Amino acid sequence: MTYEDTVSLSPYHEKKDSSGTSTAALAQPLPPAPGGAGPDGEPGDVVAAFRHEMSAFSAALRDLPAPLWDRPTRCEPWQVRDVVGHVITVLARVPDMVAASAPSRADTDPITYYRGDERFSDTTNADRVRSAHRRAAVSDVTALGDDLADITRDVVAQCTGQPADRLVRTRHGDAMLLSDFLVTRLFEAAVHGIDVADAIERPAWLTVSAANHLGHMLFGTDSPRAIELLGGDPAIALRKATGRSAVTDDERALLTAWGIHRLTLG
Repeated sequence: MTYEDTVSLSPYHEKKDSSGTSTAALAQPLPPAPGGAGPDGEPGDVVAAFRHEMSAFSAALRDLPAPLWDRPTRCEPWQVRDVVGHVITVLARVPDMVAASAPSRADTDPITYYRGDERFSDTTNADRVRSAHRRAAVSDVTALGDDLADITRDVVAQCTGQPADRLVRTRHGDAMLLSDFLVTRLFEAAVHGIDVADAIERPAWLTVSAANHLGHMLFGTDSPRAIELLGGDPAIALRKATGRSAVTDDERALLTAWGIHRLTLG
């Protein structure tokens, strides 16, 4: 696996198998998970989920022994320090985006943000790898944990209190609702948190609020059933949905029915 595996996502639509039976029967829509914000959640809901997830991420890095920072991860060629450096880098862009002038209308949502265009080209991926290496090139690795906590506070401060219709422009030129873009930052933090947890051989710290938002991002109102059918645990389901764990033929069929297709990058 190269530096990062992500997913090519498309909105759910009914599909039929070779017999003409709708695959929607495999995943009948259910109500949102209790306490989980739906895909049209208010910015404050996403900010709170982001804050909780990042708090768990930072806590996991606190007092992490120095040798573990140099553990290899599934995101080759990154070590743990590089993955954390990447997360810091992608979050550090948020305050400037919020401070900039807003576009007039949105043209991208969290699903289409991850489309496989030039943003995941060899050139862009190589830049991601170099940027993470530069960010992680510190003599005292504990500074990376401090940097992650600091940028989290900055993002939360900039995004708290923003109106529901606040728009931002991404570095790729997308016009997005701030709440939608924050879901993509939550996605980055969660999946790379899993990468770090697996590398240091510790349980994933995926929080309930993050799991709710990302479940809705990936599966819509099918989220509870999807998680149950993909292993019964949100972190396991997220690994399988993003190519981080092997899937059975039945699970692959379910992911296809939900419009989720693995895209290996790099």
